[in-house]
Amino acid sequence: MLRILDARTGEPVPAAPARRGLTRIEAHASGLDPTALRVLLTADLLVRALELGGTPVWTTLTAPRDQPELRTAAERLAIRPFEDGRDLASGLGDAQAVHVAQRDSGGTIGEGPVMDVAQVAPAALEALLADPAAFRLALLAVPRSEPVRLDRAALDDAARCLARWRRAVAGWARRPSRPVPDEVRARLRAAWEDDLDVPAVLGVLRDVESAPGIPDGARFETYAYADRLLALDLARDLGSLA
Repeated sequence: MLRILDARTGEPVPAAPARRGLTRIEAHASGLDPTALRVLLTADLLVRALELGGTPVWTTLTAPRDQPELRTAAERLAIRPFEDGRDLASGLGDAQAVHVAQRDSGGTIGEGPVMDVAQVAPAALEALLADPAAFRLALLAVPRSEPVRLDRAALDDAARCLARWRRAVAGWARRPSRPVPDEVRARLRAAWEDDLDVPAVLGVLRDVESAPGIPDGARFETYAYADRLLALDLARDLGSLA
C-alpha cells in the first residue's frame, strides 16, 4: 500500500484510504516557475503510482486563474493533463483528496493529507525546458522534501544518464524477453510505496543496469516497468541500433 507523509501531522498515512475507491489528487500552483512544475510533477508521480496499484484517480489543478503556460510547460515534462479544480463536478468533488503543494506556500487547502514539495532554486525556465526529459530526471533524482538547485552540471549529468539508459534499453530489447525478477519488482514497489521515494527507484535501476546474473531481457522489462512511473521514455531508441 502506498503511504505518504502528511505534512499536516508529520505522520505517514495511506495515499488512498479507501482501497480501489476514487481518489482525487489536487495540485496547488500559483504561477509558472520551476517549483510549480515540481509540484505538478509530484502529483503526476502520485497518480501513476496509485494507478499501478489499481486505484482510480482523478487529478485537478487548483490555481487562482487559468494558466495555459503552466499547462503547456507541464505537458513538455510528460506530466499528464489536470482538470480545472475550480470546476469540480457534482459528486466527484466529494472523492477523498490528497493535496500536493509547495511547502509554506500559504493559501487555503481543503481537507485531506498534504504532500509538501520543497523549492527549486530560481533558474531560467526556458533553459530547463530545452531538454524536458533531462529536467524531469534531474527533479526525480532529489527527494521532494529537499530543495533542489538545477545548475548546468546537474542537467548535463541527467542528460548523460538518460542517454546511457536509452541506449542500454535499446540494446537489451534485442535479447529474448525475460520477466522482471521478483526481488527487483518488490524493491521497486517498496521504494515508490514508501512516501513516493523516486530516488530509491532510480537507485534500483542503477543496480539492475550492472548487476551480474540478470538476463538482458529482464533488464529491459525492469526498465519498461519502472518507466510506467518515471515517464522518461526510456524505450525511445528502440530500433535505432544497427
